[in-house]
Formats: sequence, structure tokens, C-alpha cells
Amino acid sequence: MSTHHTRDAVARQPVEVRRGANGWYTDTQEDLLALERPVALVYNGISHAVMMASPADLEDFALGFSLSEGILANADECYDLDIHEAPQGLTVHLTIASQRMAELKQRRRSLTGRTGCGLCGTEALEQAIRPIPSVMAPSLSDAAIQRSLQELAAHQPLQSATGASHGAAWCDAQGRIQRLREDVGRHNALDKLIGALAREALAREALPLGEGFALVTSRASYEMVHKCASAGIGALVAVSAATALAVEQAQTAGLLLAGFARPGRHLIYHRPTSVAMAHG
Repeated sequence: MSTHHTRDAVARQPVEVRRGANGWYTDTQEDLLALERPVALVYNGISHAVMMASPADLEDFALGFSLSEGILANADECYDLDIHEAPQGLTVHLTIASQRMAELKQRRRSLTGRTGCGLCGTEALEQAIRPIPSVMAPSLSDAAIQRSLQELAAHQPLQSATGASHGAAWCDAQGRIQRLREDVGRHNALDKLIGALAREALAREALPLGEGFALVTSRASYEMVHKCASAGIGALVAVSAATALAVEQAQTAGLLLAGFARPGRHLIYHRPTSVAMAHG
């Protein structure tokens, strides 16, 4: 799997602005904006989706999206991954297992003749909510959640520079941030994290996913819960609220779900009865 488009990729650009308040403006200054570019995902030569994303960590993004959307069941079903850049955007070419490609083609055929797309790849109400896999929730302390929040800003250089990106972090059982990925989109950031963890597992450098949790700088929506469960992540902490469907899905999967996580406070929306919640 090629890896020549890494975290060193430029994800921000300078712009001239005028700062001011109450109608008074200072001289022109330079500011930084987060880049947002079209990223096409092409499987075995067939284009499947075009996403708007930050142009960094695209190997992680493509693999994480493929896993969280059920295109791949395992990371080793992706045989090669290559990125090409053009003025119009970036294209990620993935070579995947023939069986997975056949299933993807069948999914694509279900889109033929439709006039609208609210949930891409879905043609009936019964298909809108995909089955969610079961996970094992870890024991999680209040102190671990709070520690992760204290460390968060130091791990978000794009957010610090631009104020326009989301972050998704993997935290160990003590709340120490081990990995973090950023993107202008909250789903993309989580997909990048999932992809990064999967790539490390392929390299036999896997972090123990059963002993930590994901932290996201967004609300906990249905999609975020589903992506975590699909990756085998048993606990999700969000800085904003959870939706009702997210809580229902967390209950179905056995996933520990926390939200409104801010310094000094957080809410537990669902904790499996078999999991202890320490307060130290």
C-alpha cells in the first residue's frame, strides 16, 4: 500500500483579512484557512464517491471510509492504494478483493433510476439504518475522559491554526491521546482515525482497541456511533450532545456513549450494565 500522501500534506493556506470590531478595522493581516478539496474514491477502476475533505492523511481516510461503510470487512482486503493529484482535486485509487468489488457493484446497481439521494446507496426506508455490530465496551473512568479533554488542543494543529477543523482521537484507558486525525468534516476525521488504526494493525503495531475510547470534537450522531462499532471501538466520547438514534444504536451495539464532554463535566448516555464506571 503506497503512502506518499501523508500528514505532511498541506491542509491550510494563507489569506489576507482585516480584523476589527464595532465597524473599526485594523490594517490587513495574514490568516490561515483550512483547505477543503474534492477527493474521489475509485475502487478497481470504478469511481464510487466524491467527498469534500482536508487533503491530508488520505490513505487513512480512504481505508477508514472503506471499512466504516462496509465496502471492506478487513484492512487486508485492500491490496493497493495510490493517490493522484490534479487541479480539480485528488483521486484515491484502491485495489480491493474481487469478492468485495462484486458486492460493491451490486450495491451501486441499486442506485440506478433513483431521483434523489438522502442516504447514499439506500433505496428503501428499511435500508436506512444498517445493522450495527456488537462491541465490547471497556471500563472507563471519569478521570480518563477529563484527561483526554485536557490534552485535546495540543494534538490539533490544524484547528489551532484555522479554527475550522474537527478532530477524532484514540485515547488509552488513562485518557492519554495516542492518535489524532483532523479534517474539515467530522465523519472524515473519524474515518481517518479508523484508517490509521487499521493500517497500524496491518503493520503489527496495533493499539489495544479494547482498552481505550474514541474522542470526537462533534456531536455523537448515528453515523459516528455506527462507524465506531464497525471498527470494533467499544466507547465513544463526544464534546457535544448525542442524538436519540445514536443512543439507541449504542444500546443495541453495547457501546459506551458519553457526550457534552467539557472540562469538569460530561454526560453518560449509555453504559452497558456489565461495565463498571470508575470515578477516580
